[in-house]
Amino acid sequence: MSTAKPAYATSLKNPTLYVIVAAALILSAAMGIRQTFGLFIGPFSFDRGLPVTLIAFAIALHNLVWGFAQPFAGAAADRYGAAPVVAFGATTFAAGLALAAAVPSSLALIVGLGLLVGIGVSCTTFGVVLTAVGRIATPAQRSMAMGIASAGGSLGQVLMVPFAQMVRESSGVSASLFALAFLMLIAAPFGIVLDRRHKDAAAPLAQGPTAVVSLRATLAHAIRHRGYRLLTLGFFTCGFQLAFIATHLPGYLALCHMPMGLGATALALIGLFNMAGSWACGWLGGRFRQQHVLGWLYLIRGATIAAFFLLPKSTLSVVLFAAVMGLTWLGTVPLTSGLIAKVFGTRHLGTLFGVVFLSHQLGSFLGAWLGGYAFDVTGSYTLIWGATALAGLFAALLHFPIDDSVGAPAEPAHA
Repeated sequence: MSTAKPAYATSLKNPTLYVIVAAALILSAAMGIRQTFGLFIGPFSFDRGLPVTLIAFAIALHNLVWGFAQPFAGAAADRYGAAPVVAFGATTFAAGLALAAAVPSSLALIVGLGLLVGIGVSCTTFGVVLTAVGRIATPAQRSMAMGIASAGGSLGQVLMVPFAQMVRESSGVSASLFALAFLMLIAAPFGIVLDRRHKDAAAPLAQGPTAVVSLRATLAHAIRHRGYRLLTLGFFTCGFQLAFIATHLPGYLALCHMPMGLGATALALIGLFNMAGSWACGWLGGRFRQQHVLGWLYLIRGATIAAFFLLPKSTLSVVLFAAVMGLTWLGTVPLTSGLIAKVFGTRHLGTLFGVVFLSHQLGSFLGAWLGGYAFDVTGSYTLIWGATALAGLFAALLHFPIDDSVGAPAEPAHA
């Protein structure tokens, strides 16, 4: 009884607490900035004469590039530490924003917001940043620590969306993108803190199912693991839902003749409520089976999307929708990464989460791009709203039967 409390306190002292704070600041910058992209669809279309489909494709492409780059970014962080990966990613991210701001062309938009931002985000978000938190936290507090870091990272969405809107309205699209690029560069030095180690927190790294197993054997074991495959398929849904809403909600609300600026307010509210939601999901993941929490989360999200689309639109309904979506927004990340760490250990967590996250980003690409494509073809978002709601049920059915039992893989030589 007396040892339980000190274990909890130790896990959130000094190095661990510093890592959580640094992770939250980096996530705030990276995730907050990418959540502003939906605000630029209208201005890019009207001011630069670019079709909505192309702008949506550029935003969707960064999700796709992020997904394919994430396993490599995670593997680099596993091998070399988070600091150099975060520094490289922040610089690349900022360069992509600056290119899109400085060169008003389709190619610059695709290379900047698509390719460079995608690479940058892969190095400055979950697969690198949260896995650093997962390594330094004790197993008992890992889910909670990741949830706190994710919750703190949501502060960026609360602040960045209104900031980008304010600069855009006062100084134009280019100035807004340059300002965001500068903020991304400021976040780079916090990557140094992620590589801190503490003797009490480092101990779990020498334990667990993957402590003495190579990456190749761990990947082979994960591919054979039915739960890992289901988790990978389910995370596709999360990406599809979030990317569609983040990219197209402001435009959809404008079509519904909602007040100007309500789209930016809704995105900021999603970030605000995500702070509570990420913390709550981390807390729940430490007390209940994480796959069951994920299943209920997807059911709630799908039902909320269906209700919002089918019911009459008002400022109140938009605010309520943003609040519930925020509570279920990024809580999937600490739960998913925590479940991977529970089953496979933390030694190759960055790589294993990166593979699962690739599925998430394939969904993100389709959610962002199909939203723009469906609108250009049909003049409506109806089909995509329906698909987004049904995807919640699909994901829930995948997550509830996941087996989270821990089994150590064997090296090929001993098989």
